[in-house]
Amino acid sequence: MDAPGMDSSRAIDRERAMIGARAAEPRRVNLRFRIPYFTQWGQNLIVTGSHSSLGSWNLHHGLAMVPHHDEELGELVWTAQLPVREGFQASYSYCVVDDKRNAVRREAGNPRSFVLPDGIPSGSIVDLYDLWQEGCSPESLLSRSAFRDAIFRNSKSSSTCEETGTPFTGSYGAELLKDRGKIGVCFELSCSILENGQVVYVTGSSSSLGSWDYESALKLTRTGDSSWHGCCAIDKQDFPVKYIYFLKDLRGEVTCELGDGRKLSLDSTWRKPSSLIIVSDGHFKGDLWRGAGLAIPVFSIRTHADVGAGEFLDLKLLVDLAVKSGLRLLQLLPVNDTSVHGMWWDSYPYSSLSVFALHPLYLSLEAMTERLPQELQDEISQARKKLDLKVSLTLVYSVIDCLQMQDVDYEGTMKTKLSIAKKIFHIEKEAAFNSSKFKTYFDENKHWLEPFAAFCFLRDLFDTADHSQWGRFSTFSPEKLEKLVSPSSDHYNLISFTYFLQYHLHSQLTEASEYARNNGVVLKGDLPIGVDRNSVDTWVFPTLFRMNTSTGAPPDYFDKNGQNWGFPTYNWEEMSKDNFAWWRARLTQMSKYFTAYRIDHILGFFRIWELPAHAVTGLMGKFRPSLPLTQEELEAQGIWDFNRLSEPYVRCHTLQAKFGDAWSEIASKYFDEYEHLCYKFKKEHDTERKILGAVSQLEDSKKQEQIKGALFDLLRDVVLMRDPEDSRKFYPRFGMENTSNFKELDEHSKNVLQRLYYDYFYHRQEGLWRENALKTLPVLMSSSEMLTCGEDLGMVPACVAPVLNELGLLGLRIQRMPSTPGQEFGNPLEYEYMTVCAPSCHDCSTMRAWWEDDEGRRIRFYKDYLGMSESPPAQCLPDVARVIIEQHMKSPSMWAIFPLQDLLALKEEYTGRPANEETINDPTNPKHYWRFRTLTHVETLLEDRELIFSIKNLVESGGRGTKSLENGFESKMKL
Repeated sequence: MDAPGMDSSRAIDRERAMIGARAAEPRRVNLRFRIPYFTQWGQNLIVTGSHSSLGSWNLHHGLAMVPHHDEELGELVWTAQLPVREGFQASYSYCVVDDKRNAVRREAGNPRSFVLPDGIPSGSIVDLYDLWQEGCSPESLLSRSAFRDAIFRNSKSSSTCEETGTPFTGSYGAELLKDRGKIGVCFELSCSILENGQVVYVTGSSSSLGSWDYESALKLTRTGDSSWHGCCAIDKQDFPVKYIYFLKDLRGEVTCELGDGRKLSLDSTWRKPSSLIIVSDGHFKGDLWRGAGLAIPVFSIRTHADVGAGEFLDLKLLVDLAVKSGLRLLQLLPVNDTSVHGMWWDSYPYSSLSVFALHPLYLSLEAMTERLPQELQDEISQARKKLDLKVSLTLVYSVIDCLQMQDVDYEGTMKTKLSIAKKIFHIEKEAAFNSSKFKTYFDENKHWLEPFAAFCFLRDLFDTADHSQWGRFSTFSPEKLEKLVSPSSDHYNLISFTYFLQYHLHSQLTEASEYARNNGVVLKGDLPIGVDRNSVDTWVFPTLFRMNTSTGAPPDYFDKNGQNWGFPTYNWEEMSKDNFAWWRARLTQMSKYFTAYRIDHILGFFRIWELPAHAVTGLMGKFRPSLPLTQEELEAQGIWDFNRLSEPYVRCHTLQAKFGDAWSEIASKYFDEYEHLCYKFKKEHDTERKILGAVSQLEDSKKQEQIKGALFDLLRDVVLMRDPEDSRKFYPRFGMENTSNFKELDEHSKNVLQRLYYDYFYHRQEGLWRENALKTLPVLMSSSEMLTCGEDLGMVPACVAPVLNELGLLGLRIQRMPSTPGQEFGNPLEYEYMTVCAPSCHDCSTMRAWWEDDEGRRIRFYKDYLGMSESPPAQCLPDVARVIIEQHMKSPSMWAIFPLQDLLALKEEYTGRPANEETINDPTNPKHYWRFRTLTHVETLLEDRELIFSIKNLVESGGRGTKSLENGFESKMKL
């Protein structure tokens, strides 16, 4: 029998045990997501994230959101609730999905991170007030390495914050929530541009925010490179709260946000009130940052130190020139090795032998060793004189000495540099290979360096880069590679020389790159759209390429026959199987040297102009991917004679029109008559490449061109092109209305085909092309922190601009190649912020050259776009150049980038050379020699105070390169 009082004692023990058990249970908190976003019909929003409750990044298991219309905000707001436990943390993003949970649109930038604050009482409600992360937001762009690691690199260290912390640490959650009459609010903001020790504050209508008093405002703490965070408790009666962010520097000067301020309201649709609100407010609303830069291929640089062509280390002098002139960016052409043919054809910088290897053309010989023997010093000096014969530039061009050597001698320079580099290799190889720097470089680059070295050895052994001619080595395998690069092989010296060469190229470009970063200058690279079909990449990864095809561009203003670049197109389906690992590796490699890059022909990521491998010109192509015209679709509209429409339309009268009296001779040689007065090409002449081979046997070169041109025209006289992989699918031939085949059709057929033609090129593909770009471009952009720009010139689909804007990718605007239909010239003052603008580029004539070449356009431009009433000068005088450059400096574009030739037009001293000789590339010539080199040494330009002052004055008057945030309003009255 229990003693008296035992019952009450046990009851107390049971109650204590229950309290203890409750205390031991993890605290439960309700997490609520909230984001304003306007969706289209059939679209929904979900939260997807790293935690299993958010689907572990699987969209099909993400947290569904519910929409409602917020009358106060006038916006559609999406919300979702999630019960979580103490210690919860996750990365997450919002995603727009369709009814089947396929991604329609993803947020840009890195995923958000959330850690449940310590000390939050069980049963509390934590609200996440988020804003959609736009790729085109200024802060998203300013977070890229171009700004973080270059432009703002030095200002970041000078902005002395008193403290740097991490959000959600300690027990601040309990402190914020201890007063039940208040709601804890945490403000989060991103702000990249700070100077003079500026710190971020928030002030507003609540006393907790200082009641609009700058001195009593809430000071935020920096939690990352550009992230700021601050918390306070606000009386419930104070809601809705109006507030603004502002910056205060060490002198106490205040810079407020632009705009009409911000407002924080409690969501009236939620039954239970918030305990804690975490407000992610995006970015500080200041003036948009704008900068200026110069563009020049490395080979075009001339310094007193280089040998035959510009070199990587010459970039340091150009960085100095940029800094003196107020320019913040240096843009280059591709710098990868292009040594496919062993001749001047390899001067084409977009035909990569390897997407990883650097070009020996840019090697500085004297920087390869500190122990250079006197005889090699003398050899280098003699080579420099031979390849860079003394040029004296005056106002009279005719007195330039040694005219024939003003440009790059590609073959001579390559032969000289490789010869001397091999001599240095024999002196330095042991020391280099035993160094820790080389060992680190080799380990990090072995995955591409060994195949590249083996490829170069086999190329030289077989005297061709066409790996299909290499016998048993035609097919790559890891086992063959291991034997080829074995240190015990007789040819290992040849293999290791490639390692040695690439190591020094890497070291020299890295030195130039770091110099640019340290001086606040962005080094911008170039990502070619293709690779040479006889490249390391097609040898090692043959399944990633469609080797029976060729890449190009459809006809345009510059070339009525289109362009055929000769690169194989990509097998995107195969590339997607490993999430585009080859592309990601390319971008990772580029980011070692560059903080920004240009995607060559970015339209190719939406759709590429694909040609058969036997094509010579670029006319007979089709877009890949694209939705073809089906036989059923055509038949339903009365189109049925598919052989006539898809085969060359060669008749007696068309032959007579092309060849006159010689038509019968041509007909018998190149054609078979299959019906009376109807002809088809003989099998040995039924492609452009076969015709080219046949007519090249003719002795008369003029006759060659005439016959070739006429036969090409007849071969391309088709209306539809049959799909070689599916005979019931067809593609309209570009410009079909100009063919005899089309002109001799009945009116009904013409009308039907014209409508389908317009639909094919301008309507039906838009959704497909958008989807294709959104599969690939985000992968590229997430592979590095570089700022991404795209060359979007040419025949631009309507879906391109929205996708670039959505992803935060800058487009290109060239004044003579306007993106607005019907315009002859673009107006720089009307360009969008998310663009790079320029008066010219490497693919067109320079500012001076086009001014002199086309009198009609010159007159219209001078009167209509410069507002001049008198007749324009025949030459682009410095005053004219200044006005054109000033237009671009004052444009809204984020970047204004000028070819160095255009900037030199500001001073008459540098305009003595014929303007048409300053052009870098002629896109209409597939065998163009890329050899332009400036006549003036960079050292001379660095000493030209007049030129530097002129450029800097234009930069500053255009408001570029400096932070120009102005107070959006001075007091709470502006709210």
